[in-house]
Amino acid sequence: MDGMIGRSVTRTEDERLLTGRGSFSDDIVLPGQLWAAMVRSPHAHARIRGIDKAPALAMPGVAAVLTGADALADGLRRIPHNPTHSSPPDIILENRDGSDIYIPHQHVLPVDKARYVGEAVAMAVAETRAQAMDAAEAVAIDWEVLPAVVDTWEAAAPGAPKVWDEAPGNVCIDAEVGDRAAVEAAFAGAHYVASLRTAVARLAGVPMEPRAATAVWDADGNLTVWHGSGGVVRQKKELAHVLGVEDAKVRVVAGDVGGNFGTRNPMYVEAPLVAWAARRTGRPVKWRGDRTEIFLTDCQARDLAAEAEMAFDAEGNILALRSLNIGSLGAHTISFVPVTKGVEIICLAYRIPHVWIRAQAVHSHTPPTYPYRAAGRPEVHWITERLVEIGARALGLDRAEIRQRNLVRPDEFPHDNGLGLVYDAGDFPNNMALALDDADWAGFEARRAQSAATGRLRGIGVSTYLDLSTGAPFERSDVTVKPEGEIEVVIGTGDSGQGHCTSFAQIAADVIEAPFETIRVVQGDTARVKVGGGSHSGRSMRMGAIVITQAVDAILEKGKRIAAIALEVAEADIEYAGAQFRVAGTDRRIGLFEVARLAEAGEGLPDELRGPLRDEAQIEFRKAVIGNGAQVVEVEVDPETGVVTFPRYVAVDDVGRAINPQLIDGQTHGGIAQGIGQAIFEACAYDPESGQMRAASFMDYAMPRADVLPSFTTRITESPSPTNRLGIKAGSEGGTPPAPPAIVNAILDALHGLGVEHIELPATPLAVWQAIRNARSG
Repeated sequence: MDGMIGRSVTRTEDERLLTGRGSFSDDIVLPGQLWAAMVRSPHAHARIRGIDKAPALAMPGVAAVLTGADALADGLRRIPHNPTHSSPPDIILENRDGSDIYIPHQHVLPVDKARYVGEAVAMAVAETRAQAMDAAEAVAIDWEVLPAVVDTWEAAAPGAPKVWDEAPGNVCIDAEVGDRAAVEAAFAGAHYVASLRTAVARLAGVPMEPRAATAVWDADGNLTVWHGSGGVVRQKKELAHVLGVEDAKVRVVAGDVGGNFGTRNPMYVEAPLVAWAARRTGRPVKWRGDRTEIFLTDCQARDLAAEAEMAFDAEGNILALRSLNIGSLGAHTISFVPVTKGVEIICLAYRIPHVWIRAQAVHSHTPPTYPYRAAGRPEVHWITERLVEIGARALGLDRAEIRQRNLVRPDEFPHDNGLGLVYDAGDFPNNMALALDDADWAGFEARRAQSAATGRLRGIGVSTYLDLSTGAPFERSDVTVKPEGEIEVVIGTGDSGQGHCTSFAQIAADVIEAPFETIRVVQGDTARVKVGGGSHSGRSMRMGAIVITQAVDAILEKGKRIAAIALEVAEADIEYAGAQFRVAGTDRRIGLFEVARLAEAGEGLPDELRGPLRDEAQIEFRKAVIGNGAQVVEVEVDPETGVVTFPRYVAVDDVGRAINPQLIDGQTHGGIAQGIGQAIFEACAYDPESGQMRAASFMDYAMPRADVLPSFTTRITESPSPTNRLGIKAGSEGGTPPAPPAIVNAILDALHGLGVEHIELPATPLAVWQAIRNARSG
């Protein structure tokens, strides 16, 4: 039987989804169901002086109006966010002065203040969604409007309006990483220092499916919640904590999830709120957010302010890097991961002898931030790749050659980057060389001239990338071989469009040597999934492969013992291949599924071999896996409008080992699309005075569309990671981090002749047009 790993198998999920047989959170409709609607703050910062429920309770169909005071009276606990959940090899940021990090508690509904526009402060429950929404509007709140701050630079400044009165200020982390003295010495001897002050715009995750949640309790006090996320085990545990019930009493079902990218992984208030409302009313309760609610209340991402410098010698060798990175947490402290990962990976694929980072995390009157595709990495890729580009221009060096000169070479692995992270394996120079060749870097000037002849400005840009895959260290798989010819694989990750049911089935089919069609993957339901870290940080395929292969190994060992008894030979005489147990040197054999039948029958077998032919594997894996690659982008700029188009886009990705190349290409395409969005379209713009989000709908929040995306040229390379049996690295997030710097570097190359030296993200048509206009006007 041909191996299944490395084959571009068509996704098995697609027929069901394309024919309307998916089951998403909003598809759940229960008999007797009530609807919930949230009362949301219209202010970015305001004290709640009083809430009058009476007008809403008097309206038709209203079953309840609940507040933060009611939640505390009913014993609801805070949401157990774990913002410092980094585990080795991720570093842990600690305050420079040794003080404790201030982590405020988030309750399902606040009792004192609203701290961003859209924060839920009460909930109305009624017979219909329309009645619930009307009731929510009728709740009367006495507000005391307070000063607010939404800009990250301003929030970190002394004297800024405080988000949390109990804290000394808005900065809750102020850490240092690296060797400051060595960095200062290297800068003192530098031939040239490149400098960059930048503010990376805040982004929205905008999944295709808005969030929804439905909850129901049975007569025995068991709770079931249908709520799409990237990991049901975490949701189950956190729901149980908030509601004050045992974990065993809670079941969470994710079903199909219409997009995640990380922002659907944390516990949002609406899930415990509908569960609480269902318990109080004795009826199922459902909530569904509309698109504006999702823009206002989903966790957002990026939002990094930075001031960085890079030191070079006369030949373009990087001597040192230093940076002040200020990451916005928003109003609540849900995760430090973007700030942490940005620190530990800021060197990218470059050999930088000395590095020092001052990292701050700051609160502001905005929605919380959370890891979003390639958490923390796009921001620092932007910083480092812009500094390299600036250095190349100033030193008069080829922009590709300066990068090649400074890349970590294969003979330098394992490589310590000086920030607590060790790179495991890769061929960074080869990946860049392949990208340059695929993009015909050498022939670019001829294409620039062709564009100039039509009045367009053409530029080319390049960026390396490094993708750090860590995440939750625990994972489990339960594998069962059934006599009827099915192999069930239960896994604790969470699929939101990646194609897990296909790729995990390929792994299982490959190692057990059974037909691909016999594998059925089960996930997203805590009635079946006991342990699992969910999907984030590019961990799913690597962690899933480890536990699936270990569980299959155990099943085959058990199967050999059963086959030996059935065939009346010594266990050492049994060989396994092609889903058949054979007696070595003979034609005597017994099939895998027949062995499963014998195991369930149990006749003539010792006790430990009786029962279903199944086994499980559970691991704790705390090793970094480093994906890497490069992108080369060509742009054309219309100087009259500032519109940017993409004649060529090349990406090379080292994924360690490709389970399904077609799925990896799809992940790369999607990742690049999100990178293009960040580069030239997307920004969560907030009014600096009111704190109102100016882009809370698709009318104002610009998204990349199919007609602006280019045809991508992708290439997969494989430098297997030594950390796991199949050599897998992350293959889902690499498309995103290098895209913004590669694209803007290309735009600036197109505008170089005009004297334009920098454009902030996003490089919208207006921003590009203004840069051209300013350059021409002198």
